[in-house]
Amino acid sequence: EVQLVESGGGLVQPGGSLRLSCATSGFRFSVMSWVRQAPGKGLEWVSTINPFTGQRLYADPVQGRFTISTDNVKKILYLQMNSLKLEDTAVYFCVNGGRYSNYSDRGQGTQVTVSS
Repeated sequence: EVQLVESGGGLVQPGGSLRLSCATSGFRFSVMSWVRQAPGKGLEWVSTINPFTGQRLYADPVQGRFTISTDNVKKILYLQMNSLKLEDTAVYFCVNGGRYSNYSDRGQGTQVTVSS
């Protein structure tokens, strides 16, 4: 059974940091992504990593502030988010797949709220 379980979300002030985690099981740990969904909007791609080559891709709005990484032994995906902005408020999902996958294989999401 494919499982992706996100955690680490919460309420943070602008400029703050959060670290999201995604525990995975039931599939071959390969190219993984984070996507997010802001209130009233569709899914937005955030970042992708190839755990074996180390290649990382970032959407322009998060470039330089977010860092994607993995623990290949434990099959955990991470997203370190620094210098958070109000517009980063969203539900964040980890996805089994790359930037152009259909995002259907994803977890239940974790809420990130940036507010003063």
